[in-house]
Amino acid sequence: MSKEKIVLYWMRRDLRLHDNSAFYYALRSGHRVLPIFVFDTSILDHLPRRDARVVFIHRELTEIQAQLRAMGSDIHFHFGTPQDAFAQLLKTYSVEAVYTNRDYEPYAQNRDKEIYAMLEAQGIPFIGKKDHVIFDKNEVIKDDGKPYTVFTPYSRKWKSNLRPYHYKAYPNAKYFDQLLKIHLSDIPTLASMRFEDMELAFPEKTVSTTLLSQYGEKRDIPSIRGTSRLSIHLRFGTVSIRQLVQQALPHEKWLNELIWRDFYQAIMYHFPHSVTGAFKPQYDRIPWRDDQEAFQRWCIGTTGYPIVDAGMRELNTTGFMHNRVRMIVASFLTKHLLIDWRWGERYFAEKLLDYDLASNVGGWQWAASSGCDAAPYFRVFNPESQTDKFDPDYRYIRQWVPEYGTPAYPKPIVDHKFARERVLATYKEALGAQSN
Repeated sequence: MSKEKIVLYWMRRDLRLHDNSAFYYALRSGHRVLPIFVFDTSILDHLPRRDARVVFIHRELTEIQAQLRAMGSDIHFHFGTPQDAFAQLLKTYSVEAVYTNRDYEPYAQNRDKEIYAMLEAQGIPFIGKKDHVIFDKNEVIKDDGKPYTVFTPYSRKWKSNLRPYHYKAYPNAKYFDQLLKIHLSDIPTLASMRFEDMELAFPEKTVSTTLLSQYGEKRDIPSIRGTSRLSIHLRFGTVSIRQLVQQALPHEKWLNELIWRDFYQAIMYHFPHSVTGAFKPQYDRIPWRDDQEAFQRWCIGTTGYPIVDAGMRELNTTGFMHNRVRMIVASFLTKHLLIDWRWGERYFAEKLLDYDLASNVGGWQWAASSGCDAAPYFRVFNPESQTDKFDPDYRYIRQWVPEYGTPAYPKPIVDHKFARERVLATYKEALGAQSN
């Protein structure tokens, strides 16, 4: 194998060769560049054999390997832990530096600290770059240096800080001649990693200007294609956030959705306790109901509330749920059933194709009123009024709950009025608050 001095570009949740920050800086380093990807068993060992996200990643990486091979280069794959991968790589190559794009999730932070220490012991720089967000860590903070905890002022500062260079694309292709000329093994098969292939059609990587121009009035209607469906691509970095922000600039409603991503990533970074506990710690005093039967009915979509059941069945069938419906089903679990938001968050983690820890936790804590949200805890969505507003013709409901309106459809699992009074009383007592 080559003992030429090279740099490694470690690909993680940035599955593209173009407009890629860490890859760009690796290509500009003055050394030949070898891309690497680790199928991390620390993560994969906890997933089911049939996992659409693994299939998605595998397909994208197969295409990336084909693109690299067309340029006379390749990608080094490792199935195992990152620690084992780098131990092997450092024996095989003369590594001058490792470049990667930052990841803000707790597991990723701990993993990167270990790899940093491992590389530092051998005098090898481990260089992280910003790519997943427009602004990270401390780039959008209050004037006193503290992080924002409410979205609206954060978004105002985000927009005031934005300059054209923040969303300018990195010209990676100009430097592809710096790729290491090498031919390596094919990507490991899904079967060799104990996963099953699945016949799936994933969303496109592009969004039309027409959809964006109508986004404000159509985004809350679940029966139509009013949202971009780009979330899986943002999750795994198969599209560039810079490209999307540039496209979103004339469409403020959609731009705000992209800003929410940055906001929740910053919240997770500055307040890591919020991943497993309430952002507002006093909300951990809520006495959640340990009702496994009710939870299972919520999971499979037999609560007797058709908009809730439609959402859960869409999720279970497709791995996707419309964003408005995500809010409805999350509110229903936490407020109507008084079941811990963490149960719902874990279920979404299993099922969502676009699962993103920061956004998912943020959304669930918003529903439970325990997160960084200025709204009071007595916001309780009424599923019927939500239906009247966003699915008045029952088009979405009838698509996913065909037995609705027949004797086969179950009675409501809980009465709305009773559930609302119960949750308000429970929260009020636990928090010692007044709901005037």
